[in-house]
Formats: sequence, structure tokens, C-alpha cells
Amino acid sequence: MSPPPPTPDGHLETKDETDVTDVSTEQTQAELTYPRPQLVRDRWQDLCGEWDFAFDDDDLGLAEGWMSGGGAFDRRITVPYPPESKLSGVHDTTPRPVVWYRLRVALDRPTEGERLLLHLGAVDHSARVWLNGDLLGRHEGGHTPFSFDVTESLVEGEQVLVVRAEDHADDVTQPRGKQDWLEEPHGIWYHRTTGIWQPVWTEVVPQVRVDALHWTPDVVGARVRVEATLSRVPATGGRVRVRLRLGEELLAEQEVRLLDRHVAFDVALPAARHGQYRGRLLWSPSNPNLVDAVVEVVEDGRTVDTVRSYFGFRSVGVEDGRFVLNGQPCFLRLALEQGYWPESHLAAPSAEALKREVELVKELGFNGIRIHQKVEDPRFLAWCDRLGLLVWGEMPSAFEFAPRAIERVTREWLEVVRRDRSHPCVVTWVPLNESWGVWDIGEVEEQRHYATALYHLTKALDGTRPVISNDGWEHTDSDIWGVHDYAAHGASLAARYDGPDAVRRVLSDRRPGRKRVVLGDPVDRGQPVVLTEFGGLSYTPSEGEKWFGYATVGSVEEFEDRLRELVSAVLDSSELAGFCYTQLTDTEQESNGLLTEDRRPKLPVEVIREILTRPARAIPPEEIDASRRAAARASLDMMPPVE
Repeated sequence: MSPPPPTPDGHLETKDETDVTDVSTEQTQAELTYPRPQLVRDRWQDLCGEWDFAFDDDDLGLAEGWMSGGGAFDRRITVPYPPESKLSGVHDTTPRPVVWYRLRVALDRPTEGERLLLHLGAVDHSARVWLNGDLLGRHEGGHTPFSFDVTESLVEGEQVLVVRAEDHADDVTQPRGKQDWLEEPHGIWYHRTTGIWQPVWTEVVPQVRVDALHWTPDVVGARVRVEATLSRVPATGGRVRVRLRLGEELLAEQEVRLLDRHVAFDVALPAARHGQYRGRLLWSPSNPNLVDAVVEVVEDGRTVDTVRSYFGFRSVGVEDGRFVLNGQPCFLRLALEQGYWPESHLAAPSAEALKREVELVKELGFNGIRIHQKVEDPRFLAWCDRLGLLVWGEMPSAFEFAPRAIERVTREWLEVVRRDRSHPCVVTWVPLNESWGVWDIGEVEEQRHYATALYHLTKALDGTRPVISNDGWEHTDSDIWGVHDYAAHGASLAARYDGPDAVRRVLSDRRPGRKRVVLGDPVDRGQPVVLTEFGGLSYTPSEGEKWFGYATVGSVEEFEDRLRELVSAVLDSSELAGFCYTQLTDTEQESNGLLTEDRRPKLPVEVIREILTRPARAIPPEEIDASRRAAARASLDMMPPVE
């Protein structure tokens, strides 16, 4: 049995796509190609495309003055694809410690009272940036965005933009995730992603403007907290005005006086006070409502800046061993998402590919993903918001425990949480995975302090979401006990998670991942137990083919039977609150995806969907029925139950 072919537009042939929301309006499409979807302005310029490029293996560029635009730029590269990838046009996978980029371009120019900002979505691992020979600044951290005000460096006519990126394959204190430190990929590690790999763009902005914007919904309190950071306080009479709409319905309008660059205030949502009618406002995978926002900065009665944004009105938490969404138990059906494409590596091949990836996940029957060892493009998260997909956000790991690694991971993780905490799709934070970078956490007290500190630091930054200290095993303190268990057969899973006593043994001493799941005595705060990695089924490889899988099957029929067996064992457990299947797609030598690396399903979509969506024993049918009856009483527009 071969996978069904894609249709001409790349859409898989499947009869059931009712969970995929239609977001094909021109306005939505335009806004979701914008590189920063939760703070949108109209005047921006995309700088992606053909740039000059050079390797600098001997690190001579600084001494020879390449930052001024001269130097040995002897080839071309297509930005934002990394030079290791095919789509970059370079396709050189040799470890290169230093690379340079140069772009000669006519930039949109600010008028009087305006500024021009340069934005870089992500440059791996550290970057220096010049415009017309002026050093704009530096940034370290290969997964998070940074910006510069370039107004004072503009010249008449053509501008020369230069970026130097430094990325040492042998420096394992860098947060690198699944990028291999060896020259050729091995095991579960992939080709590197060096240099620019997310959009580069400019934006014309007013001098007094919104530089950062965050939303924190409070469902019980019928309000949303707004946090805004301005470039500066208006000279006189400064105010911030917020208008919130659900479709055409005006939910709230509020204006506050500015006394500081940083302002935080609550906006009441009267429509959410009606308990029998609140559900029409709520965000969930089955009903991904978004509240549209317009935020204006007003000076002396004149609007000087306007940005568009949105948020999802929803709550998440844990209670009595279950994950809870909007006050209702929600069984987690997640896929492990590497976010890697064969032709473009960590960079998506197109903006459309980001949307299509989310659609694929939903069509297969998952209600969420665990983004693994990667910080995803904000446009991807925006599609998860729009289409309704739960996301676990995870920090790419460093592989050495050292002060430098601690500083690097912590600093970049703060940037990740700050960037993504307003996305309703993000429902769990994972700063560490499988003791990567804290290899001796069971024996070394300092490593335990580090994991616990990351847990508490994340909770301090965002107290609205569950946090996992060290997913997979060797938890210090977590809101969810994430367990990695690659049992080859369903019978083993069924026995291990058969009732509360069996699960307690798994947490304390059974070691399904060869290490203790929880260090010390598990503190019971009602944490759910979620099988956050399992499965990993691989077809038998061809002779001489590189491959990796956790269990091997020899045919499509055996693949379906084993997948059904493993998933059924999880769904039949009364104690497991969800699962994350390893993995969504084949990725380089990892051949354990439900899809091939070019996103073709290994089984018919309807078969995978049927296997994954069967009711879970952990949420008894009577509870689901009660939720549906309550929803029907409330309103025909009430949110469907989350199971």
C-alpha cells in the first residue's frame, strides 16, 4: 500500500478536513506572511532573496574590513535558507565557523518624525550587523529575533547591509538542539543550520511607537491584561487606546494615560461575564476563536502609531491528574514536531509550508504538537493560533554543563518566553529535555539546582502555563510528569501504566527510559502523567541506508497494526493524560515518522486519524457527555468540548 498522492496544490487527499478552519481571506493571508504576526504594521519591506555570500574559515574578514562592503563575497545565497541547505543555492554542509552576507538594496526611507528599523528573525549562532560600514550591534543566540534602529546610518541612494555570523560546530555550550556537532549527521542529530534562517525585513515606524505587546487572558476574571512597551513616552498628553473585537462585535474599548515607557493594565470583557454565553469567546483546538485588537498611541489627541494584534481567550492548567483547557479535561494527542525540511533544514521552504504543516497535523487527528529542540518561526505559531493546535514550546539544548552554557541557555530562553507568551496555542513550556546538558543530574546537586531554577524562572515569567523542568526523565519539579517510553509493543505499555500503583512505580523506580522519571519523592500537586515520547516506528531500511527508529516493522500492514497496538495501549490507560507520538515526519536518517520527509503519509490519512482519535479511558464518556449537555444548554454557539 503506497501513500496517497498529494493534490496539485500539495494538499493530501482526505475526506475529513472539518477541523481545519478556513482562513483564506486576503487580509488574513497578508497578515500571516508578515514576520511578526502579533504586532503588525503596514509599512514593511522584505529583504529575503539573493544576497552576496562568503565563507571566512580563517576569520580574516574583520581584519580586512569586509564590514564596509568589500571583501571576498565570491558567491550568492538565497536568504533565509542556511548555506547547508539546497534552497540556499550554496548547499555546503562542511562545518564553517564564520560566514558573511552582503546586500546592496534601496530601502524604504523614513520621513521627518519617522524611524527605520531592521529586523532579523534568527541568525545562528552569534551575529554582528553593519549598515554602510556602521556597526549596528551584536546578538548572541541562534533562535530568537533582534532589531536595530538604522536611521542614522542611512545614506543617499543604495544601502549596503552586511551580516557576519559565527557558529562553531564543536562548541557544545551553544544551545544547538538537534544540530550535529560532527561533520555528517548520525543517530538522531541532523545537518547544521548556520547563519540567517528566518526573515530579514525593515519597517518604517513613528518615533513614538509600540515596541512590544503582550496579552494575558483571565477567563474567570472576564478580562485581559495588556502589557505594552513604547519607544519613549510622548512629550505631552500621551495615552494608549485599545479596541477589541470578536468578528464585527466590539468587545471593549479602553484608553489609559502614559506615565512610563512600560504600561500594564486590565481591559474588562463584559461579554465574558455571562457564564452561560462565555463559551463563544473561548479559544480551543475545536473552536479557535481569536479576539482581534487595535492598539493606538495617542499624543495631544493625535494618533501617532497604530498596530494590529490578537489574542486567544482561554485558560490552561493541570488538575487531578489531567490537563485542563478552559476548565475542562483535555486529553493531549500530540505529535513530536522537528520542524525540519530536507531542502531547507530548520528554515521553512515557504510561508505556505508553515500553514500546510499545521493543516497536516490536524488532518491526521492530533490536537497539538511538541516542538522539539527548536524555536519555531512566529508565523508557524500564528497558524497554530488560527487553525487551533496546542503547542509545547521547548528550548534547544546545549550539550555541556558549564557556566557558559547556563548563561547562554538561560538568556535565550528568556527571549523565547518573552517572544511567544502571547500565543494562545502555546500551552506548556519545556526548558530542558532528557537531561541534555545536565547529563549527571541524578548525582550532581548543581545540575538539579539548574533544572529547578529554570522551572521557577519560567513560572515567574509566565504563571499561566504548566512548566516541565526536564521532559522525559529525571524531573526535579514539574507541573506535568512527561515520560519517554519507547516500548516496542502495546502489551508493555499497558502493563506499565495499568492503574495508579503501576504509574507510581514508573515515576519512582521502574525507569522506562533507563533513568528515574522523578528525582526524589514525587510531590503530588495533581500533575498529569503524559507519555511525551513513544512509538518511533520505522520501516525496515534498504540495504546500506542510514536510518534510525525505536522499533522496526517490515510492511505497511505491520506498521498499521503496531501503531494501532501502541496507541490503543495509551488510550486504554485510566492514568495517562495524553501522549506525544514520535514523530510527525521522517527527518534525515530518522525514518520513524508518520509522514515521509516530503510530507507524504505512510498510511491513508483516514486510517491514522481513526487510530489517534478514539476516545481515551482517562476521560470517561460520562464526563464528555456532561460537558456536551452543558454546552448545549449554554448556547448553540458554545465551544464544543475539548475531547
